[in-house]
Amino acid sequence: MSDSPLLHIANLSVRRGSRDVVRRVSLAVDASERVALVGPNAAGKSTLLSAIAGLLKPSNGEIRIGGPSLASFSGREIARTIALVVALQEGTPKLSVLESTELGRYPHTGPFQGLSPHDHDAVTRAIAETCLQELADRSLGSLSAGERQRALVARALAQEPRLLLLDEPSAHLDIGHGLDLFGLLTTIAARGVAIVAVIHDLVAAAQWATRMVVLHDGEIIDDGPPAGVMRGEALGRAFGVTASEARSVSGDGAPTWRFERRMGG
Repeated sequence: MSDSPLLHIANLSVRRGSRDVVRRVSLAVDASERVALVGPNAAGKSTLLSAIAGLLKPSNGEIRIGGPSLASFSGREIARTIALVVALQEGTPKLSVLESTELGRYPHTGPFQGLSPHDHDAVTRAIAETCLQELADRSLGSLSAGERQRALVARALAQEPRLLLLDEPSAHLDIGHGLDLFGLLTTIAARGVAIVAVIHDLVAAAQWATRMVVLHDGEIIDDGPPAGVMRGEALGRAFGVTASEARSVSGDGAPTWRFERRMGG
């Protein structure tokens, strides 16, 4: 059991309307992996995340979490295991940051149940990790877009998931808070949580992830360590660009990248 991947996707297709938006995707993700899911607009990235989160039923294939099929999970079991953070999700405007974060414990407590000391500890830790202590009593509706995004991440962390899914997690965050968030995600993964994040900024994805997966026209066309994927032909084909590695200007050995539009298609 310990040798099994936390997330195992086999030959997955997801249909929306008259076509499969995700087609024949197979993917395995281990605990503590940081996977950046990248690809052009309409590649199927968000649809794939929604299927993994149990929000969309596959038209073919199977998703397994720690061995059992996701189809066998109840809604509460999914919420105890998987947390999903979606960009631009508003939340309930009148809820405070604290109340919103406490909702992350609902899958563990159930209706009409008070929070245990462990629940309170999980909520307090999630608020502290997302640097929201000073905003805990503020309503979600009074926050900036970036602050609301952090509040949604806090609620997801309060769930204490085994698998954390994020759709453009740094949306609306300034560069400092974006760096803080990716640092936090690295810390969370080190605890044994598998993370799959849709990231549009390829450089940010390459710097944060331990693995990059390129989705194009609903199919995985590359999967591997970031440096190899960034240099690969598949990434350029998906985005219609050529990527070249440039000498680091910081002197820390971290690569920088330059992109140019491919000529002639």
